[in-house]
Amino acid sequence: MPANLTPQYYAAEEAFRQAATIEDKIAALQEMLAVIPKHKGTEKLQADIRRRLSRLREEGQKKSKAGRQDPFNVEKQGAGQVVLTGYPNTGKSAIVSALSRARVKVAEYPFTTTVPFAGMMPFEEIMIQLVDTPPFTPEMVPPGLLNTLRHGDALLLAIDLGVPECLEQLEGTLEFLNRKKIAGPFLIVGTRADRPEAEENLAVLRELRPDVEILPVSTTTGQNMELLRSRIFEVLNIIRVFSKAPGKPPDLNTPFVLPSGSTVLELAAAIHRDFPRLLKTARVWGSARFDGQSVPRDYQLRDRDIVEIVV
Repeated sequence: MPANLTPQYYAAEEAFRQAATIEDKIAALQEMLAVIPKHKGTEKLQADIRRRLSRLREEGQKKSKAGRQDPFNVEKQGAGQVVLTGYPNTGKSAIVSALSRARVKVAEYPFTTTVPFAGMMPFEEIMIQLVDTPPFTPEMVPPGLLNTLRHGDALLLAIDLGVPECLEQLEGTLEFLNRKKIAGPFLIVGTRADRPEAEENLAVLRELRPDVEILPVSTTTGQNMELLRSRIFEVLNIIRVFSKAPGKPPDLNTPFVLPSGSTVLELAAAIHRDFPRLLKTARVWGSARFDGQSVPRDYQLRDRDIVEIVV
């Protein structure tokens, strides 16, 4: 299937070639991923872009460690890093506290969070890192915040459905990301959905901005909080693959986490660096036409596949 890449994609690709810094390269790759047509013909290209992003982010973190300690540099842990951002007092800290095991300071006054704070969110067999960040306003952006946002695997944008300014928060946040060329995948969450004005405010937002999806949640009542876990996993665009030794049952407790579109060969490399060279055959349970089907090295895996690799 042809890729049918757009002029916007080629412009972002050229920006990547011209980029001189890791931050500029990350911004260009994020733009490429944002504008690339999403269909089967571009799945491998999307996976390649995500792999390049991952390598650059790791390189950037290593350089930060080598230099002075940067409180805005959050070392990645778990299956993916989701960074929360938004205007002051939009409920970001409450979300991290509710979904993770982190003890985040939550208050009803703005600018409670002064540096990034990470917590680990359990989701089925994996853990996903959530990073709470200091808020921004059109007049004030905390130093170092942009690097935190760019190095995250995905963003969670928080707006407060309980206040009349929710439309201003939504427009301001989206404009901020666009102006700073932060183009990674994101999820918009409308917090405090239990407030009396929230339902009407959400209806207005959906009417004025039908092009964006907003998930209403409440950390007070628990509304849609379990759904939010699933949506966070989806926005990361990753798959979980379980390994199986020949003649033995699969290990269903510790999956390998790979970018969507990854192949059997890439799973082999994740298991052991020598496996791609030694790989003889592979069998798949799950997405294959029948359980235990032998598949080629470039077979694209799907979430929760079980794979037996013979070397």
